[in-house]
Amino acid sequence: MPQITRDSLLTLEGYARVRPQMRVEIMAHKKNRMVELGGHVTLIFEDEKTMRYQIQEMLRAERTFEESGIQDELDAYNPLVPDGTNWKATMMIQYSDPEERKRALANLKGIEARVWVQVADQPRVYAIADEDLERETEEKTSSVHFLRFELDPTSIAAAKAGSAIRMGIDLPAYPVEAMTLPENLRAALVPDLA
Repeated sequence: MPQITRDSLLTLEGYARVRPQMRVEIMAHKKNRMVELGGHVTLIFEDEKTMRYQIQEMLRAERTFEESGIQDELDAYNPLVPDGTNWKATMMIQYSDPEERKRALANLKGIEARVWVQVADQPRVYAIADEDLERETEEKTSSVHFLRFELDPTSIAAAKAGSAIRMGIDLPAYPVEAMTLPENLRAALVPDLA
C-alpha cells in the first residue's frame, strides 16, 4: 500500500481552501470505519485517507511548512497506514467521569493486547499494540492505543471473498463477546488488504 509522501500533501494555503469539504468527507468516511466494543471502547480503523487528513490537520495547527517538520509528521503517521496484510486502528477508552475513568484505566491494564478480530472460521488475531512507544504504566493503561491486526493469507482471502468479520475483547475486566461487523464496515475494511 502506498505511503503518504511530502509531494502528495497540500500546502497550508491549498489545504485551507479545501478543508471544510475535506472535513465533511473524512467524518463520513470515519463513520464506516468505527467500531464500538462495549460502552467505553471505540476503535477507528485508519487508512491512507484518515492519516492524510490527520497530517494535514497537524501541519495546519502547528503552522508547519519547513521540510523537517513535515517529515516528522509523515514519520509519525505513516506507520498507521495499513500495508496490505493488516488493519490498523486507534483505540480510545472513554469514560466521561474523571474518577470513573481513573478507576477503569487502572482495571483495564493489558486491554490493548486482548482485542481481537476473526475472519470467517479462521483463528482469532489479537492486536499488536503500541509499537511506537509503551503506553501503560504500573498504575494504569492509557486511554489511547494504536493497534495492528496482522492477517494471514487465508484470512485475507476470506475477507475479500465476503466472509464475516467478528471482533471482541477477552479481558476479564472488560469482556466483549464476539460481534459481527455490519456490512458497511466490513466493506470499508476489505480495501485495506492487498
